[in-house]
Amino acid sequence: MGKRQPEGPPPAPVVQRIRLRYTKRGRLRFTSHRDFQRAFERALRRAEVPMAYSAGFTPHPRVSYANAAPTGTGSEAEYLEIALAAPRDPQTLRALLDESMPAGLDIVDAVEARTSGLADRLTASIWELRLDGTDPAEAERAVALFLAAETVEVQRRTKNGMRTFDTRGAVVSLDLATTSVVPADRPLDSACAILRLVVRHLTPAVRPDDVLSGLRAVADLAPPVPAAVTRLAQGLFDEESGTVTDPLAPDREAITAAPPTAAVAADAKAPEGPAA
Repeated sequence: MGKRQPEGPPPAPVVQRIRLRYTKRGRLRFTSHRDFQRAFERALRRAEVPMAYSAGFTPHPRVSYANAAPTGTGSEAEYLEIALAAPRDPQTLRALLDESMPAGLDIVDAVEARTSGLADRLTASIWELRLDGTDPAEAERAVALFLAAETVEVQRRTKNGMRTFDTRGAVVSLDLATTSVVPADRPLDSACAILRLVVRHLTPAVRPDDVLSGLRAVADLAPPVPAAVTRLAQGLFDEESGTVTDPLAPDREAITAAPPTAAVAADAKAPEGPAA
């Protein structure tokens, strides 16, 4: 007997891919990746996005997520890609999806995918770590000891048990910041240290809480309350400038060189209808 095949016509082909940047702000930083997936799929239905679906007995919207931030951390730079069965203007689509998402899970940027390898361009992140109740001078001393060390080993529990790994090798830079980029969502103590961290995406992944564990290991730095951690950016790390570049920039450049398809342009310029 041959393999069973789903009944009905095959799914519509993919005609366009859109890449989106979204945020996790305020209390929504405590949403898990699965929570975000459910909220986003509901938003796709509310906004009536013409999604392309996978084949098989349980079709699902074709959405690709890239390097999601850990639960409990905020982010200004999360990325995903959706596949459409009909072309749409990226900015119009962004606005519709943003209106359909909970406040704090905001869709802030959209671009038509014109290049491959979005996930391959996410090689580093910039993080802000706000340590309430910590003297900045004490944090600065701990940072100096961390950076002076050749290796800083920490332990983290994984699904396969406890794992020991080096955090120092993944850290490109770590310094004390004078101000916070992210508005505080809880009252600040009189003492507050703000750290700016640039970390490479290696295997195993080194997370901000691993770096905090490293600071505790080398300098006994232990904030009295959990750190407020926010990803400010992620993208390709530029070795010459030491900065993290916008991963959507290659798509924008490709669109400038070759304008969007006629169908997308017509969708963006569709008339609003006769005046009353």
